[in-house]
Amino acid sequence: MAEETLTAIGLMSGTSMDGIDAALLQTDGERIAGFGPSLCVAYEPMFRNRLRAVVGRDPADTSGSDTEVGGVAEDLTGYHVEAVRRLISDNGLDAATIDVIGFHGHTIFHDPEHGVTRQIGNGERLAGETGIPVVSDFRTNDVAHGGQGAPFAPLYHAALSWNYEKPLGVLNIGGVANVTWISPDGGLVAFDTGPGNALIDDWVRRNGDGEMDLDGHLAHAGQVDENVLETLLDNPYFARPYPKSLDRDEFSLDPVSHLSVADGAATLTAFSAAAVDKAVHLFPALPNRWLVCGGGRHNPAMMAALRKILLQPVEPAEMAGWQGDALEAQAFAFLAVRSLKGLPLSLPSTTGVSEPVTGGVLHHPEGVGD
Repeated sequence: MAEETLTAIGLMSGTSMDGIDAALLQTDGERIAGFGPSLCVAYEPMFRNRLRAVVGRDPADTSGSDTEVGGVAEDLTGYHVEAVRRLISDNGLDAATIDVIGFHGHTIFHDPEHGVTRQIGNGERLAGETGIPVVSDFRTNDVAHGGQGAPFAPLYHAALSWNYEKPLGVLNIGGVANVTWISPDGGLVAFDTGPGNALIDDWVRRNGDGEMDLDGHLAHAGQVDENVLETLLDNPYFARPYPKSLDRDEFSLDPVSHLSVADGAATLTAFSAAAVDKAVHLFPALPNRWLVCGGGRHNPAMMAALRKILLQPVEPAEMAGWQGDALEAQAFAFLAVRSLKGLPLSLPSTTGVSEPVTGGVLHHPEGVGD
């Protein structure tokens, strides 16, 4: 059933909590037929702080009776409605030509070892206010079948890279970093490598220097503390076999707390890169090249750290003709179409799920069939 090409909008609110990426994609769920426009809707600082405050909540504290989480979820949904409407209006699109929206929501709690992953956001409301069918809740079925519930973009990475030399490593650096290893025969391995931007962002914010290390200026000005780096890397997560995944707040800033702002940024940047290097040793074979997507590729200090520690060429995703800023949103457009067609969203080698499983919950606009 994968022959019919559909037009989908994908939405992603990632662990960096900077805003929502929205992108249009045409696909049959296996091949990419065409790329459309994309945009980012930034969160207002006050909302970002509210969102940050509910991240990490135990699911027992995030029931429908929790008005704080409920309010954040509804406001988050409003931002997504705005993103869809802007993508359509700014590009002269007709909502009637959009077959589905892939709505990831925002992860506030991720503990797959105990069978829990929670993304907030109201898919029913999004469908009602846009008039477009919505697929949401992508990860729950994976976790229910023994999977890690992450990472979820590998099948899209494979579809993008069908004509590239392999083995290929695709590294996504968001708040958490994850990797997709693609073999010459199309086999996939995927897992979270460790921190991406989250620790650096939190460090900069804690020290009152903004929301991020813009252009890596702080890291470039600092020195890596090798002893602290060794302490950070002394974590059992890195030796664990894949599949594996991380919560955004898995790692602590305590080891760098005594460093200067610049030295802390330099050390945390080196930590994210060194975690990727540790991941390489878990691959079946070395990749021929790395393609980097996610916000981290905009950080020259991060890219320099990766190029210093990895043996293979490290390039931004744009070098392959990919749209790096839109890629995660495109992935959930792709997965929404796969969900509609009953195709797998995750595999044993990508999340550790017991068998290839589909997932997602479909919400129709009001007045449209079940």
